[in-house]
Amino acid sequence: MEKKIAILLPYKEKFTNDKAGAASIWVKDYLLGSKLKETTTVYGNLDKKYPPILKNYSNIDISNFSLKKNLSYTKKFYQLCVKNNHKIIEIHNRPESLLYFHKMNKEKKFKLIFIFHNNPLELRGSRNVSERIDIIEKTDYIFFVSKWVKNKFFQNIPVKHRNNCEVLYPSIKQQSIFNKSKKKNIIFTGKLNSSKGYDIFLKTIIKILNKYRDWTATVIGNEPREKFYEKHKNLKIYQWKKHDEILKFYKNSSISVVNSKWEEPFGRTAMESAALGCATIISNKGGLTETFNSDLILKNNNENELYSMLSKIIDNTQLLKKIQKRNFNNVIHQIKDKIKILDQIKNFLLIENLNFLRFKQKRIIHISTFDERNNHRLFNISLANKISKGFIRNGHDVINFSYRNYLNPINRNNTNNIDNTIFEISKNYKPDLIILGHNNILSANTLKKIKSNNNTKFILWYEDALSKKSDGPSWKSNLELIEKNSELIDTYFTTTHPDNIINSKIPKAKLNFLPMLVDQNIENQKFYNYKNKFKDLFFAFSHGVNFGKLKPNKYDEREFFLNKLFNEIESKNSDLKLNILGIANQSPKWNYDFYNEVIKCKMALNLSRGIPIKYSTSNRIASLVANGVYTFIDEKTKFNDFFSEDEMGFYKNINDLLNKIELFKNNPNKYLNFAKKGAIRYFELFNSKKISKYLIDRSYNLIEDKVQIWEKY
Repeated sequence: MEKKIAILLPYKEKFTNDKAGAASIWVKDYLLGSKLKETTTVYGNLDKKYPPILKNYSNIDISNFSLKKNLSYTKKFYQLCVKNNHKIIEIHNRPESLLYFHKMNKEKKFKLIFIFHNNPLELRGSRNVSERIDIIEKTDYIFFVSKWVKNKFFQNIPVKHRNNCEVLYPSIKQQSIFNKSKKKNIIFTGKLNSSKGYDIFLKTIIKILNKYRDWTATVIGNEPREKFYEKHKNLKIYQWKKHDEILKFYKNSSISVVNSKWEEPFGRTAMESAALGCATIISNKGGLTETFNSDLILKNNNENELYSMLSKIIDNTQLLKKIQKRNFNNVIHQIKDKIKILDQIKNFLLIENLNFLRFKQKRIIHISTFDERNNHRLFNISLANKISKGFIRNGHDVINFSYRNYLNPINRNNTNNIDNTIFEISKNYKPDLIILGHNNILSANTLKKIKSNNNTKFILWYEDALSKKSDGPSWKSNLELIEKNSELIDTYFTTTHPDNIINSKIPKAKLNFLPMLVDQNIENQKFYNYKNKFKDLFFAFSHGVNFGKLKPNKYDEREFFLNKLFNEIESKNSDLKLNILGIANQSPKWNYDFYNEVIKCKMALNLSRGIPIKYSTSNRIASLVANGVYTFIDEKTKFNDFFSEDEMGFYKNINDLLNKIELFKNNPNKYLNFAKKGAIRYFELFNSKKISKYLIDRSYNLIEDKVQIWEKY
């Protein structure tokens, strides 16, 4: 089988049963349950006399190098990755190695995953802000073993989260049988030094063993740099043992002590001993408090407090048993969850080219912007293109005229060239209908001349805010724009519902609602068929689709809404995984890059600028719902006139939104089935063929056409 995935361990890490460190145990536990095990190779540096934990291991010999060992090790690994045509590179805890891959990976041959097991500010290659920003920008996914480690990484960086940065805790398999015959034993494992709190433990345990003569203590570990001489007949000290043997000690012991003085990045010993039913005492340093739900936390890590806490649970057998069983039954970091997350992400990264497929009466001139000036970056959200496609599907003949190509480069308000050109085309083509698409560019004189010569009708469609009710951006100037020549324009179609257009010069009889339409050749992704979704909610916005980038120091009400959402998630201590584009200096994505972000998400949020009002929405709703993502929208938009709850989600406020996301996020049968129903319903209502027919029918007053659903309310 082709080995598509390569995992690089730190060169000092020993991938053996006897000497496995945190990174080796992480990799071993993950691969033993991963469906991608057979396509993965683990690279490390082992003496030949030590057998590796797993067979899919490849050794990198650096015994001939005495200087810059990590760099030499990384270079050899890179050469092997090129030779073996690996696709995904997973690097553990050596930012220096990752930065080397950034430099060599200019053509993006490799997808890069990095795992921080320690404080990034103490690792070469991630100590300064510029290095960490480089890691964010050039690494596909970055994982941290705790929130504490993640917070250290983002220290002094203007943002506190990016979509490619997640906490992924070390994990353990949930045990099925609790050991009811635990020994009266207290265990301490790890480096036997004062940083780990061993000096405090040792002095305290001697006092405990003198008081409770039927109790014993076990210490497993070593530390050649520090020596401690306290002894007791009920205290046994072992050199470091195999990981599996240590787990057996936890299983048989009653109490575990993990009282580190230094900031533990995570604290695997605490997680494992608690999961195996120990009453585990921890200090409040670093990520230790994230290892399990503990009540036994030392506020002051000293002999008196440790002695008091140990005495309390030894004296109260009922309390001790209660804590043991609670720890055993409430394992919060389970290996099956970590395996699922990593496998989903790697499966996603292994897709080299997502299967984004392209499917190949009246005379009409459609004057609009067809996105040539953006090199068709916006092809998938262009209403102009979809409307023209709908006309063609209904058998009409269409000329697309991009008026921006004819604007005077010196004076863009001078549209004489456009008027003259359209008039000449009209003389040759004799159109039945001229459509002004999101513009009112023609002069009154040109409109009159064309009407008199050809009996041509004019319609205008417009997709930006036109209502004072919504307080949308530039609504007043937008309305003034389309009111020009209203006596000569026969029919209007606006994405602002006519009920919300107040005190306009345009007669109500001319105003019609324009839904955000879809076309089968554009919204064809069927994302509900893709099940490897590892983000819970997607949202994207930009500071103008034509501008295409974020504008510095620009904010709008959507960002305020998102900040409230983030704060609410934080206050609830929720584990929701968001994929938000357009904030935190993360540039918007377009077309297939946009789809790449959507496909990994279970649900999406449709949020428009301004106050939500009847039927007003961003045109992104079509890209979400019709492509098969279950999408939430404010209920005040009244989209429940068209869709049921099992086709589109409706929320009253942020709390209501969060509750519904939480309800669905772990239920793929719901969010995938609802997404499929929503896509089917969206195409049924708003497909380009139907909407273009509706434009023709209303423009020509074809009253035999049935009333549309959006005209009933």
